[in-house]
Amino acid sequence: MKTVFKQDQNRKSLDDVDRESYRAGPPPVDSPAEQVILSRETMLHAGAPPLLSLDGDWRMAEAGQDSDRLGSEWVDAIPARVPGSVHAALVEADRIPDPTVSTNQKIVRGESFKTWWFKKVFDKPEGMAASKLVFDGVCNRCTIWLNGKKLGEHEGMFGGPEFDLEDLLRERNTLLVKLEPIPFTPAKGHSNPENNSSWRKTVVFNNVYGWHYSNLPSLGIWRSVRVQGTPTVSIADPFIAAADAGKGLVDLVVRCLGPAGGWSGTLTATVEPETFDGEAYSFEKELASRKQELVKHYRFGVPEPRLWWPADLGEPDLYRLKLSFEPDGSGQARGVGNRGIPEHQETVFGIRTVEMAPLPEGPAPEWYDWTFVINATPRFIKGTNWCTMDPLMNFSRERYERFITLAALQHIQMLRPWGSGMPETDDFYDLCDRKGIMVLQEWPTAWDSHRDQPYHVLEETVRRNTLRLRNHPALVMYGAGNESPNPFGKAIDMMGRLAVELDGTRPFHRGEPWGGSVHNYDCYWGRQHLDHNLNMTAPFFGEFGLACMPPHESVCRYLPEEERALWPPPEDGTFAYHTPKFNTDDDVSRLTQYARYFVPKDCSLEEFAVGSQLSQAVGIRHTLERARTRWPHCTGALYYKMNDNFPAASWSCVDWYGAPKIGHYILQDAFAPLHACILFRTLNFAGTPAKLPVFLLDDADELRDVDWTVTVRGFNAALQPIQEQKHTGHGSVNSPLRLGDFALTFEQTDSTPLLFVAEVKKSGGVIDRTFYWTNYEAVKGCLFTLPKTTLSLAAEPGEATVANTGELPAVGVSVERPGHADTFTASDGCFWLDPAEQKSVEVDSIQGLSVNAWNLQGRRPSWWR
Repeated sequence: MKTVFKQDQNRKSLDDVDRESYRAGPPPVDSPAEQVILSRETMLHAGAPPLLSLDGDWRMAEAGQDSDRLGSEWVDAIPARVPGSVHAALVEADRIPDPTVSTNQKIVRGESFKTWWFKKVFDKPEGMAASKLVFDGVCNRCTIWLNGKKLGEHEGMFGGPEFDLEDLLRERNTLLVKLEPIPFTPAKGHSNPENNSSWRKTVVFNNVYGWHYSNLPSLGIWRSVRVQGTPTVSIADPFIAAADAGKGLVDLVVRCLGPAGGWSGTLTATVEPETFDGEAYSFEKELASRKQELVKHYRFGVPEPRLWWPADLGEPDLYRLKLSFEPDGSGQARGVGNRGIPEHQETVFGIRTVEMAPLPEGPAPEWYDWTFVINATPRFIKGTNWCTMDPLMNFSRERYERFITLAALQHIQMLRPWGSGMPETDDFYDLCDRKGIMVLQEWPTAWDSHRDQPYHVLEETVRRNTLRLRNHPALVMYGAGNESPNPFGKAIDMMGRLAVELDGTRPFHRGEPWGGSVHNYDCYWGRQHLDHNLNMTAPFFGEFGLACMPPHESVCRYLPEEERALWPPPEDGTFAYHTPKFNTDDDVSRLTQYARYFVPKDCSLEEFAVGSQLSQAVGIRHTLERARTRWPHCTGALYYKMNDNFPAASWSCVDWYGAPKIGHYILQDAFAPLHACILFRTLNFAGTPAKLPVFLLDDADELRDVDWTVTVRGFNAALQPIQEQKHTGHGSVNSPLRLGDFALTFEQTDSTPLLFVAEVKKSGGVIDRTFYWTNYEAVKGCLFTLPKTTLSLAAEPGEATVANTGELPAVGVSVERPGHADTFTASDGCFWLDPAEQKSVEVDSIQGLSVNAWNLQGRRPSWWR
């Protein structure tokens, strides 16, 4: 992608204006750098201080006075796992029903408003001298005791507290944690009377507080707990960042903290490949300080650097940095010293630069620089929003891997963990690093809550998590929060200032949307026709989307068996409760409006779910394609959203369980790096002449030095071809390239429905194909009464091959594994097959596979007689 930006040295962008207003000190890499030459060797590193994990089995009990809990045997306790939550422990102990099923949230949410105690008994690690107790996350207000001594209190769930233990450890130790109840503050003016706005007075993820989907305020020790040995000289939050990615130049800032009277020793650093084979390089430095703190800034060149690239643009290559410090006089055997305890830390990093440039019109003080320049090349950003995964705080790596893998298959290049969520976990960031997915990380503020939240808790959250996350190459931008009408004030200035002083290599945006980005929900909340989303434009889309049903298989997991036959659903039943506002804001009516563009009134629950998902696919895919074709005047689009925090009708394209909706596969097509697309102003134009613009998109210059063909075809309701157009070329294109218009007469468009196929062939083979459905609204359900065809399915490990054995095209073909929709992964799931054509789909299992299509022989809609 090439573009030219207007430059005006006398004009500032909003980035510049904001950065000046924060009055920040210098960033870490602005200090003078000592040039270092790496040697080609792997040096011996000192070992880390001893560490005892306190994760695993704890005991949990309800209520009780401090004095009683400190001295009693807790005969009323139940097992609880850490990391975990109060509700998860109660479910496992059969004290409460599964909150995700039926309307059980109403029953179990009261547990959030109680006091809960946690206990852990552990032995002192052998050989551990100086140590500290570290909590990585407690939700939310807590008091800590060790061996009967009160260590302190803490508020804010995103890191801490930490305590120096000095001489408090015994051979046998008892650790107690008291969790205060979540307060309840009714939300003014909200349609749901159980909406709890108490989150505005603290710092938590708020999307489980009853404003939609989930009404289960989280409570628990949700991150790891450990007793950690203290080195003589610690390396505090080392920072590594690319200075010049093309040359492989890297900045390393090391902050060493030792005894107040002074210290000395050897710092050893090794850089080695993490995701590819290659040489390791190292350096050593003798350090000495008469003060407790010493900050060193080193700059070195990594030979033959491998850059970190976002998805579709190259490989996300990573390196591992090993750092150790060995105090002087520690003996001949490293790590076993008489005069000091060594330090050892490791971090994974990538060599890359992400800078921001103006829109083509040039910088303006009311607009941010929205053009992402990745490794010196401007790029359109394909992305989505990310939702905190679970009110029961199951943040396992396996769960993250399911959703982030699906995001990578969808060609997602950016995730936005928005301000109603949280600073994401180490596993989330590690997976994004490895998948090449950039992250716009917002702090946990929303709707001007930064004006109400306790400043010191918010500041600790921002400080801790900036230091924790800043080495990840996936992290490319900080944001103050979600949809704040007035993102100004002391707290916002603090966030901007710390973004510079603790990092300085990434932009900070004071809010989203702000300064040129757009959020739009005229479809669904505004009840606009789906055609509205076909015509939206913006410099950058921060959010837009459409709520829809999960797959039928998932709906049956939370819908009690006795309610599955109740259709249409009762207004006070489970189906209605599992909607965006618990059906307190005409939610079922809204879902019905959009589903009935595709299915008739007398459809079944399963058919309603399909129609609802088709509305989401339409409401997002066309906006994404139009945005891509407007580059560089539109620089990116983040639809809402990838995943969800609860099983419900929602905006996610993959439901809470992990089952993809139809939209997942349609958006995968819309974001394909090499892609031919058709633009529409309306999807219902029967009997009207049409000129439909056709574009060719090539993100990664896949067409360089090859012959290519783009073919566009139209099909009527009998699945007979009515028009075909071909465009040919050789070599690279200036993407986006408008190839021309696909013209149809009024006679040709007079068909219900009317379908289109656009495909790209490279060197004779089909590389990209997508299909469109139009003129469906006049006859509800017509997409499922198309003339039938037959399909066959053959499978071998890792691959399923579908063949169209009929004489007509197969529409909406999918390979499925019934009963396993939440874990089954297929590389494609809603595609077009010509007669006698076959397609191979990568699958992660071949057990129990089946094949389906909208017009498969034997598939008969319930309303069709």
